[in-house]
Amino acid sequence: MALKIGIVGLPNVGKSTLFNALTRTKSAQAANYPFCTIDPNIGIVEVPDQRLHNLAETSKSEKVIPTAIEFVDIAGLVKGASSGEGLGNKFLSNIRECDTIGHVVRFFEDPNVTHVHSEADPKLDREVIESELLLADIQTMENRIGKAESDAKSGEKEKIQYAALLNRVIDELKSGKLASNLSFEEEEREMLRDLHLLTIKPHLYIINLHEDELSSGIDIQKYAQDLGLDSHDKIIPICAKVEEELGDFGPEEATEYLKELGLDETGLNTLITKAYDTLGLITFFTSGPQETRAWTVERGASAPKAAGKIHTDFEKGFIKAEVVDWKDLHESGGEGKAREKGLLRIEGKEYKVKDGDVMHFRFSP
Repeated sequence: MALKIGIVGLPNVGKSTLFNALTRTKSAQAANYPFCTIDPNIGIVEVPDQRLHNLAETSKSEKVIPTAIEFVDIAGLVKGASSGEGLGNKFLSNIRECDTIGHVVRFFEDPNVTHVHSEADPKLDREVIESELLLADIQTMENRIGKAESDAKSGEKEKIQYAALLNRVIDELKSGKLASNLSFEEEEREMLRDLHLLTIKPHLYIINLHEDELSSGIDIQKYAQDLGLDSHDKIIPICAKVEEELGDFGPEEATEYLKELGLDETGLNTLITKAYDTLGLITFFTSGPQETRAWTVERGASAPKAAGKIHTDFEKGFIKAEVVDWKDLHESGGEGKAREKGLLRIEGKEYKVKDGDVMHFRFSP
């Protein structure tokens, strides 16, 4: 399953333009009025990874299969969305299916593009969206908590713990804290999973800048202050217009254009990297003459768990894994030479997969 990122924000902040740019499509309608997007637009994007192509070249693979990210362009949310304002309930339900939320906040000034609050105020705009997500989660919790407290009267330990957890979380939500900023044990997260809380999903803040700001220098710390955030590690500066223009360029032209703007990579690449980091994901590879393929697993996953990404039988019957770092394999010129150099090693069930591992699994049917 592809990683799914929900693109949310107020109307007219550039979500649909950004979606079209990221997915290199024109499928999302972008217009200068609220709610030009009604149903969510969905686009699948291959995760760019030069390591994959280097390995394919080394293995002389017939096919190259990258991992993918699914972007979901969700219609603009407004104040009152949690109670159905602006088709809010419909839009909020679309977010529940996403792994992480890409919250687009408008930083650019343009008198020709209307703003639902008359003028852009990044902090206020962020708070409006997050308040609606919080209110929706509080409603979800209130719908569940009555039954949980009734069940807890049975005296069963698990049911008492569940009711206590719900009460703790709803109190924190009512104080204005996102569930993603709360501390949970793994067992508690599992207990909350079926509630599909919107604010428990990791948030990335995609700030949509004017083209001039990219070339004049990016001050992430200042943007964090403007958003009212304590940390800038989840802020991704992007100019949707520039990203859209990059879609019309060839690889060399795009690289040159980015250099002119003082950028090292596209906004898409930055967003993907941040999403992987935020969700604690890494990439391992399988490579051979038939195909070279990238696979996504959680950081700290065991070798059998990684094998299960390929096929459940691989995990069940796991014996061992042959492992080599992608760079060692590529620079050695192939598996045989890497083996001769002692760079390929055998790992067992306790091995924790590392980003960039090339793996071959042995299993018993």
